[in-house]
Amino acid sequence: MVNYDDDKSYLNRVLNKLNSYLNDLQRTIKKYEDEFKESMKYLWENKSDMDSKEIFSNERSISQVVSSGEAFVKQKNKIERMVDSPFFARIDFYDMEFDEEEAFYIGSGAFVDEDSNMLVYDWRAPIASMYYDFEIGEAYYEAPVGKIYGRLTLKRQFKIKGGKMQYAFDSSLSIGDDILQRDLGTSSDKRMKTIIATIQKEQNEIIRDPSEVIIIQGVAGSGKTSIALHRVAFLLYKYKEVLEAKDIVIISPNKVFGDYISNVLPELGEEEIVESSFGDIAKRYTENEIEFEDYLEVLNDLVDKRDDNKTQRIRFKASMEFVELLDEFIEYVNNNYFYPVDYKINGKIISKEFILRRYEAYKRYSISDRINKIANDILEKIQVDNIFKDKIPTKNSIIKIISEMFRISSVLSLYNDFYKYINREDMFNYQGDNRIENNDVYPYIYLKMFVEGIKEEADVKHVVIDEMQDYTPIQYAIINKLYKCNKTILGDFYQSVNPYNLNTLDILCGLFKNSKVIELNKSYRSSYEIINFAKNIKECAIEPLERHGEDPKIIKCSDIDDEINKIKIQIDRFKESDYSNLGIICKTEKVVEEIYSHLSKKYEVNVLDKSSTKFITGVTITTASMSKGLEFDEVIIPRVNNASYGSEYDRSLLYIACTRAMHRLTLTYSGDLTDFLK
Repeated sequence: MVNYDDDKSYLNRVLNKLNSYLNDLQRTIKKYEDEFKESMKYLWENKSDMDSKEIFSNERSISQVVSSGEAFVKQKNKIERMVDSPFFARIDFYDMEFDEEEAFYIGSGAFVDEDSNMLVYDWRAPIASMYYDFEIGEAYYEAPVGKIYGRLTLKRQFKIKGGKMQYAFDSSLSIGDDILQRDLGTSSDKRMKTIIATIQKEQNEIIRDPSEVIIIQGVAGSGKTSIALHRVAFLLYKYKEVLEAKDIVIISPNKVFGDYISNVLPELGEEEIVESSFGDIAKRYTENEIEFEDYLEVLNDLVDKRDDNKTQRIRFKASMEFVELLDEFIEYVNNNYFYPVDYKINGKIISKEFILRRYEAYKRYSISDRINKIANDILEKIQVDNIFKDKIPTKNSIIKIISEMFRISSVLSLYNDFYKYINREDMFNYQGDNRIENNDVYPYIYLKMFVEGIKEEADVKHVVIDEMQDYTPIQYAIINKLYKCNKTILGDFYQSVNPYNLNTLDILCGLFKNSKVIELNKSYRSSYEIINFAKNIKECAIEPLERHGEDPKIIKCSDIDDEINKIKIQIDRFKESDYSNLGIICKTEKVVEEIYSHLSKKYEVNVLDKSSTKFITGVTITTASMSKGLEFDEVIIPRVNNASYGSEYDRSLLYIACTRAMHRLTLTYSGDLTDFLK
């Protein structure tokens, strides 16, 4: 039997040091709070007697106090988390070069005592990588001086909560053989959790990968989003001198998903990163010039009622061919929409040939920037040649004249010209009053960038794009113009909620040259039985973890009322269990509303739709498209009959809904069971 007394003693030693440091931090914070109050009081009482320089000096001093105080509060929060769980692993490493063995304890953050002894190593430190990458035996880690070779002689895992060691065991195999099973077997939380104690070797490679652009094709439950966030935490650690949380943007599908993942980075001791969506980008760069449909509303409408013409328009604009046609049109506009004429000023002529040469010289710039630069050149030429005493024209007056040489009245008219150019006017459905379809907003922005230019978001140094399969090539073409930085792109092409998107993994790789593609096929979310059930619905590369549970149940009902009653029985069963979350996942918002109207009379239920901003525990009713990226202890899928689930698109929605379930899956129907489940 293994004796863990040394580890318990070490835990107590670390806790004593942590608590002592925490007390020091609290005293320091109190000192800053008192200093802030005194400074504010002094400024308030004496401001009327101060001049502007004195006021500025006092305000700057107060700002410095606040900034220093906030830094200590941030450190206090980190130490409080460590007091709860100082470390989760220990490795003993024999260094061949120095012929010595040392124990290293690994936690969510590093902790150094007052004598500069490293008591706990950050999970992102180079030496900690051996915990994830090697079994007992020969091992190495990357140090600043190069690779350090030796042997792992011990690999130990702990579960510490509230400063108490709940369990510990030695592991000579892969990480989490036991702890992973225990964690996956527990109830779901209301937010995504960190996985630092159970990161697998292939996941660790992605987290620490130095590639500029990584594309992660990960099946449902493979942990791809969590891996991406841990990768962000690693980058913030490794490049702390040049990279901050405010420099990173995550493009996520909706606000609920943003809330769901919001806990991960703070738990790892980092600030939350900026969250955005393609809808936000569209609103920001159309600047209220035009209105357009909501993406989720379009999807719901197309699921509820067939519109073949609109479907054709969406498919056409979701292809790579469409981007190529737009680029071809832009080149055509470059060569055919500018009509220079001689510019006459004070008896002198700036020839149209000169203007055309300058126009062509600035071809890599937007039309607006080109006109501005041509105006600069003309102004400079006038100033150099100005041997007369006449008044020199203003730059703005020159810009106005040059602008009139360009045959564009608006971006919207140019976008309309595009469809005439490709002889496909049927593909543009202008709805009047500056309103266009959702499938038109991104090509509109693409042309707007060409005409008006767009400020590259230079402050952003890393972009994370989640649910990559649901975005079109034209959206990625915009991303490439907006963000000239490193990227982590992730998703699952088995889980597309847009049936008309023609994007593929190959097309995506073509859009991001020299990207590194990594596939994750093992699912950690759902039980073995649920994954095998889902695989029978949609054939894919998903591999279940050997974590067994209940077989999914398909319940036949006599009619809709009977189906509601049987769902109520499942809810009552859920309420008696230890589970936290139950998701009732429907095909459409219309079904969500119907189910809610029946259940809300008896139960407290939460509807998750495009207007939601929070992920709430308990009973949640939502659609398959809104549930992506989320997980529930238990899932109920109503109306799994042929009338609801008959097309290949419906098959994808059913697959997505099933793979949200961690422990229990129930499907109900009346009428004929969908062929996908037979």
